[in-house]
Amino acid sequence: MSSNHIQRINEDIRLCLSEKLRQVKDPRVQQGDLVSVVRTDTTGDLRYCKVYLSVLGDCNEKEFRRGLKSCSGWLRRELGSSLSLRYTPELIFELDHSIEHGAHINDLISQLDIPAGEGEEADE
Repeated sequence: MSSNHIQRINEDIRLCLSEKLRQVKDPRVQQGDLVSVVRTDTTGDLRYCKVYLSVLGDCNEKEFRRGLKSCSGWLRRELGSSLSLRYTPELIFELDHSIEHGAHINDLISQLDIPAGEGEEADE
């Protein structure tokens, strides 16, 4: 299968799962301020799809993983009904801390005490 085809499938799965995750009623999955699907990696035979999720805010990772595992069958069924694929891939969830890490770095940068006069001299 061409890589463009897999990329389109990955994007479709990412969009569909981001929509369906909002509909999950399990409180273990709905913890934290924001749950987002960062990216998806589907194998070439469409059997497995690794889904990278990012949770912004306080989250018990162990309980979050349990909640995802319990609703993975429903998510897979919803994914199969939304997308017309030869196989509906088995979903493997991984937590991605990149958004959390980026927010932390942004906070550190905003806390820096840089005088306003230093930047003006470099521009002249």
